[in-house]
Amino acid sequence: MVAFGKKLKERQIEEWKGYYINYKLMKKKVKRYAQQIKDGTLDRRHVLKDFSMMLDNQIETIVLFMLEQQGLLASRIAKLGERHDALQQQPDISQIVELREAYRQVGRDLLKLLFFVEINAIGLRKILKKFDKRFGYRFTDYYVKTRANHPYSQLQQVFKHVGVGAVVGAVSRNLHELQDRQGSYLSIYDQPSLPLQDPVVDSIKAAVDRLTHSTNFLSFLGQHALILQEEFPTPVEEQADDQRYHFNSLLLNLANTFLYMVNTYIIVPTADDYSISLGAAATVCGVVIGAMAVAQVFSSVYFSAWSNRSYFKPLVFSSIVLFAGNGLYAMAYDLNSIWVLLIGRLLCGFGSARAVNRRYISDCVPLRIRMQASAGFVSASALGMACGPALAGLLQTDFKIYKLTFNQDTLPGWVMAVAWLLYLIWLCISFKEPVREDEDTPVETNGGQAENDALEKGLKKPLLVASENKNEDEDDDLDIDESEEAVDESRRPATSIGSAYRLLTPSVKVQLLIYFMLKYAMEILLSESSVVTTYYFNWSTSSVAIFLASLGLTVLPVNILVGSYISNMFEDRQILLASEILVFLGIILSFNVIVPYTVAQYVVSGLIMFVSAEVLEGVNLSLLSRVMSSRLSRGTYNGGLLSTEAGTLARVVADGTITLAGYLGDSKLLNVTLLPSLVICITSIVATCYTYNSLY
Repeated sequence: MVAFGKKLKERQIEEWKGYYINYKLMKKKVKRYAQQIKDGTLDRRHVLKDFSMMLDNQIETIVLFMLEQQGLLASRIAKLGERHDALQQQPDISQIVELREAYRQVGRDLLKLLFFVEINAIGLRKILKKFDKRFGYRFTDYYVKTRANHPYSQLQQVFKHVGVGAVVGAVSRNLHELQDRQGSYLSIYDQPSLPLQDPVVDSIKAAVDRLTHSTNFLSFLGQHALILQEEFPTPVEEQADDQRYHFNSLLLNLANTFLYMVNTYIIVPTADDYSISLGAAATVCGVVIGAMAVAQVFSSVYFSAWSNRSYFKPLVFSSIVLFAGNGLYAMAYDLNSIWVLLIGRLLCGFGSARAVNRRYISDCVPLRIRMQASAGFVSASALGMACGPALAGLLQTDFKIYKLTFNQDTLPGWVMAVAWLLYLIWLCISFKEPVREDEDTPVETNGGQAENDALEKGLKKPLLVASENKNEDEDDDLDIDESEEAVDESRRPATSIGSAYRLLTPSVKVQLLIYFMLKYAMEILLSESSVVTTYYFNWSTSSVAIFLASLGLTVLPVNILVGSYISNMFEDRQILLASEILVFLGIILSFNVIVPYTVAQYVVSGLIMFVSAEVLEGVNLSLLSRVMSSRLSRGTYNGGLLSTEAGTLARVVADGTITLAGYLGDSKLLNVTLLPSLVICITSIVATCYTYNSLY
């Protein structure tokens, strides 16, 4: 991977060269500060003051240039507007075409400006992160708090691109009006959903969405997958992704995700009855459900490592293991063995290939559709989560074939075994193993392709970078910069758990704690629902299945609401804190302190807790991807694996808590299991407040 400093230099627009963040100078300053503090020639207070002043000057240069360019674009649009008014009086087809192309050219120049702002925003985030890492300060907290919240904030101009929206709107509106609408007089303001088929506007919209961090449903939903995006993919990297992409293979990965989630939750409504029929206590359902998560803690690591060499073989192995595990789960009834039941669930956990599914999307799906694929991954998970309990509610029958029993307890196992067998056949027929990166041949792009790529990105790279210029730029910085660039800015993946852990900043650790908390709270709610509702309300298996399926079906509508509307009105960190408080409220309302405990109280509190946790998950993973080191974007020990392990560990602890609390009796189960959820939730809220200003 190319280091950020080198990419910044390569992607600079030549005529704007003096207005970019001086990333190399600031890196040198950080290193010099460290040496001066070590030598005792400079105190930390002076370092903070000097570095803050340097950042202020850099941001001021960026913002003033950005405002100047906005003014030039606005002036051009105003002049084009005069021509537009004249054409409305005397229409001329050739002049309309010419005017439309002039607006498109303004759009292309606007795209260059958006990319200029984006690359500087990323540079600022990186240098702040580097400063904190080098000195162990919470400088980012201080700097963001004092600058971003100030009424004259220039930092907001960089990160929120204030004023650009007006230019975007003007270009879009005028191109819309110049487009042939078959006599329609509707404006984009009358019907915002009207599609404007113009590649320049589409590119501008994509750049604005990328800069504002998820302002639409698909991107918000895709954040749940924590599939980290490349910051500046090169045209060669994009073309290599195209060569590796295969639609049916992506579809098979999404189907694997869906089936695995169905497999996880299809047993939840009947796990307590199955445990009782095998001579165990009802609360042993916590161990039965959690056995899958225990195995997944280990399987995620070996599947992630295996996917470095192949995607097809891990998926085949996963399908075979899941087929066998579900078969054992179903046969445990006739064998009258709780141990066979647990071994079957453990095998199902060892077949978890979610790490492979994530890696395939991250490594093989082209960047232009990766967000849609990530959203598909999350949608498949949510649909599987809803379908699992719903399917269990339909399997209310009892019959025998030879010596095998088919009833509400065993049918989930038999159904999933058949499903995995069919999936295995489909996999062997349709999956195409992508070309590995080390097997790729260099891709040469012709002049036309290069120009199109430059146009899409909104910049014009120099046609030739002379060796003299390179030497001129790097002569006296080489010994200071290159070694640090190779070590600190390298995007080589972490090679061990230890190296991955050392990359975790306090902000990342807090986000992983939040993820642990929300998964723990959700697992407690879902896994003990059958026991709790049977004890308090005498619900049947079908009633439990309907309740759990209804919870699962709220996932997509809630994410549409948050992704399309709420995320446009509030910052991610504000939504994060509000969601944590709502989870806290849901937990408090769930406690049995009022006699009698009512269905309304249980359902409403559970709905608040579950929906808030779902919203929290999307925002949490969005912020996690933003504050996490780029070295965790790929490799075995990647960000997706870390979040998966945190969530899986939370499920293991939650299911173990249910089983242990069962020894105190069903009457105390609800309150005893909710108490750890409450403590962890309060801890996460406090930790969020502690790191709030670093979540930018």
